[in-house]
Amino acid sequence: MTATPHNPPSPGQLLLQEGQDLLARGDRTGAAQVLARARDERDVVLAAHALIEEHKLVGSYNNVMGLDCTISEHDDIFGFFRGHHSSRNPLRDYLADGWRTLSELMVLLEAVDQPLLKTPRVLEFAAGHGRFTRHLVKALAPSRVVVSDVVPSAVEFSRRTFGVEGFLSASTPEAVQWPARYELVFVLSLFSHLPRSTWSRWLKVLYDAVAPGGLLVFSTHGVKAADFDHVQLDEEGYFFAASSESTAIDEQEYGTTFTSEAFVLARIAETVGLDALVHKAPVHFWNHQDAYVLRKSL
Repeated sequence: MTATPHNPPSPGQLLLQEGQDLLARGDRTGAAQVLARARDERDVVLAAHALIEEHKLVGSYNNVMGLDCTISEHDDIFGFFRGHHSSRNPLRDYLADGWRTLSELMVLLEAVDQPLLKTPRVLEFAAGHGRFTRHLVKALAPSRVVVSDVVPSAVEFSRRTFGVEGFLSASTPEAVQWPARYELVFVLSLFSHLPRSTWSRWLKVLYDAVAPGGLLVFSTHGVKAADFDHVQLDEEGYFFAASSESTAIDEQEYGTTFTSEAFVLARIAETVGLDALVHKAPVHFWNHQDAYVLRKSL
């Protein structure tokens, strides 16, 4: 570590260096204690976390959760937690959020009598860098999980870290090439970011990826979310702002979207037919996003 009078190391950087030195000397107990303190410093939280997980030190989240807790430095969702004023422990909040999503998805699928654990193959679309994937593979095993995202580093990270299959999505819905059809296509918080020009088009192509008898599950920012953020929906029940937590996708393609239930039902009706809707659950995911479940006929 190089320091100058104008650019001295931060407290977190000093702790991180001390932890690395202790590891090099074989002092795992001392390293665990120092790196746990470094993990509380926002500027080195991921670096300290990576060392604790890699060396399986006391305090690792893997020891508690029994899953791979590696987090990519490019993960925008982790960045959201790290930067949010309400998150006192972004690592815990990030990892717990994925676990919460798994439980909420399982409850949703029980409601339509298609339990997750009995689902042969799941496509997690717009999967990001594995916030949810790490929990899904623990429940199903990597061989039953496929991920897709428009960001190449996200797909590669999940393939390398969790052992799942993965393929690149595309900015244009019709350009996506589906390697197969899936009994469950799970799309969490994509429709809560889409502009009007691609909203229905994404619904159509994602429904096309569902195997006969299978399900498409997706979420939206509904009326509760709109009210919370003081957003006024238009006459269709729609609102879009060119801004999101993503730093990797153009904000005109991936912003922040709010939709009423009437808007969503109209898009389902005109795109795949309203008879495909088998369940809807307001404010289901994170007590913030509405959930919709469509079933493809046999």
